[in-house]
Amino acid sequence: QVQLVESGGGLVQPGESLRLSCEASGFIFSVFTMGWYRQAPGKKRDVVAHISSDGRTNYVESVKGRFILFRDNAKKSVYLEMNSLKPEDTAVYYCHIYPPPDFSDDSWGQGTQVTVSS
Repeated sequence: QVQLVESGGGLVQPGESLRLSCEASGFIFSVFTMGWYRQAPGKKRDVVAHISSDGRTNYVESVKGRFILFRDNAKKSVYLEMNSLKPEDTAVYYCHIYPPPDFSDDSWGQGTQVTVSS
């Protein structure tokens, strides 16, 4: 079955960086567009960025120029390099295919918490 394991989150100060990782299994990773999503407390889960099977990327406006998304198909992994972090980036970050299944689907991983605070 589909398994997605996110890691790399943590507590950082504004302006610092983090790299998130997502390891996938249970599906043919290389053919799918993959996305990173985030959910802040009290808010809905939203896409942050997505990357096609051949490496084309798309970012939401709020992270353009700060976040970099890349993938390694051989490792079935997708990464999110987050730079110049802001308090408003605080959220639980998830990865999944893009477009994603319903958020109630049990294929979602547990996510990784990113907290940006001074």
